[in-house]
Amino acid sequence: MPLPNVSASATTTGARLVVDALLTHGVERVFCVPGESFLAVLDSLHDETERIQTIVCRHEAAAANMAEAVGKLTGRPGVAIVTRGPGATHASIGVHTAFQDSTPMILLIGQCAREHLDREAFQEIDYRRMFGQMAKWVAQIDDPRRIPEYLSHAFHTATSGRPGPVVLSLPEDVLSDACAVVPSAPAYHRVAASPSAAQIDQLRSMLEGAQRPMVIAGGSGWTPAACADLQRFAENWQLPVGLAFRFQDTLDNEHPNYAGDVGLGINPALAKRINDADLLLAFGPRLGEATTGGYTLLDIPKTKQTLVHVHQGAEELGRVYAADLPIVSGMPELAALLAALKPAGTPAWAGSAEEAHRAYLDWRKPRPIPGNVQMGEVIQQLRAHLPEDAILTNGAGNYATWLHRHFSYRHFRSQLAPTSGAMGYGVPAAIAAKSLYPQRAVVALAGDGCFMMSAQELATAMQYDLHVLFIVVNNSHFGTIRMHQERHYPNRVHGTGLTNPDFAAFARSFGAHGETVERTEDFVPALERSLAAKRAAVIEIRMPQEASTPGATLEQIREQGRKLRGE
Repeated sequence: MPLPNVSASATTTGARLVVDALLTHGVERVFCVPGESFLAVLDSLHDETERIQTIVCRHEAAAANMAEAVGKLTGRPGVAIVTRGPGATHASIGVHTAFQDSTPMILLIGQCAREHLDREAFQEIDYRRMFGQMAKWVAQIDDPRRIPEYLSHAFHTATSGRPGPVVLSLPEDVLSDACAVVPSAPAYHRVAASPSAAQIDQLRSMLEGAQRPMVIAGGSGWTPAACADLQRFAENWQLPVGLAFRFQDTLDNEHPNYAGDVGLGINPALAKRINDADLLLAFGPRLGEATTGGYTLLDIPKTKQTLVHVHQGAEELGRVYAADLPIVSGMPELAALLAALKPAGTPAWAGSAEEAHRAYLDWRKPRPIPGNVQMGEVIQQLRAHLPEDAILTNGAGNYATWLHRHFSYRHFRSQLAPTSGAMGYGVPAAIAAKSLYPQRAVVALAGDGCFMMSAQELATAMQYDLHVLFIVVNNSHFGTIRMHQERHYPNRVHGTGLTNPDFAAFARSFGAHGETVERTEDFVPALERSLAAKRAAVIEIRMPQEASTPGATLEQIREQGRKLRGE
């Protein structure tokens, strides 16, 4: 590449302006796979290793997932930098997860030089078209002097209203060419709406007139203070609280007002409680497919329950469910006002929260499943051996249903999982979490198929000395897909089997600790050895294929399929 023409007034580069903007907006780490299209940014990061940690991943999907995980954990945009073409397409899964999970994230993509654009140059893609429906905002910076402006807008957009991902395309000559110094924009400020006094008064009136109210909380945008305010509101009004799919850490699961998770494999008693409610207070979730049981839990477009729906984005209100009281608000702004509400006397539904919590405690008791490993017991043993602030991550698969049902989340932002249903998420998310909170225990739970989609990131964990525990539930098939296959096409198994390595030996090949568990009683000793190893560790748990979910075997699912087909 020819050297840029440097005039007497040119004192910086576009890449330096990018790094300065990241520093201005409080970025402490970036995740990347190096590429020639953003070498100038890597060179500028070289000068800031004390202030910005560069974590080099083995795959761009992992880099994007790590950035998304940081956004989930902190509420501040995680940042990933990838190269053009294959790098950007690999990273798209993290952008999609951030969009569906309403997570603040920024993806920076090195692009072809400006003079080569629109020629289908090497690895050229128009990212404004590619990411147009997958991000809150997509732009290309063609003038280095506007880099501070674009980065400021990116951080504001990612964090304001309904949070989400922003994608910026950076032509390599914009990054490397010399340009005049441009003043940095001020650090971003999150922008959020707040309920009006009239809306809070109406909510109070609805509560005072209710007989069977129910709260469903979750979604993104919560803070520790907002969760404490939500808890105070639930206690004051003696309300049962269900938590939306994969936001089970919004309220301490041991709290007497906790009624369980509202998601896939919902407790039938909790589903009935929601169905029988006369007032439903939805604070934060979009009320998407997973939280509503495939849009069957609640009637469309008007629920039979009086519905109060509070969401950060106005575009989500009325999208599927027409609320009786729709409110656009950030969660901290809402929760602070809720905490100040006090009932005039003892609510008509007094005792219902404790009843709902007892039903949850009964639901999470392990039930016997086929084989020598009882996963419900394993999950409860795991909980007993971890500190309350341990972070648990997972991707997608039936193995996660044991985690949802039997693990008790005690600490805010101790659950990292994709509501988008993306496989391969848990491993990179756990690595990102450990890089962010090195003193907290971090455990990734993955199925064998899920783990193998990002298993190469064991090398990243070892490179940065991140002591993550990876638990691989190995049943030698894509368990969720096999379940659906048996339900719709019983006894016609095709395309869902897997051949796997010895995962403990695989871990040891990276220098990590490795264990294999084939009986329930072997798990705790393996866990204790893994936690004592003081390095990344993998525990492989070998399960029979027949143990499909906590509530059904493959044969039971197959029989359901036969009945559906009239056989």
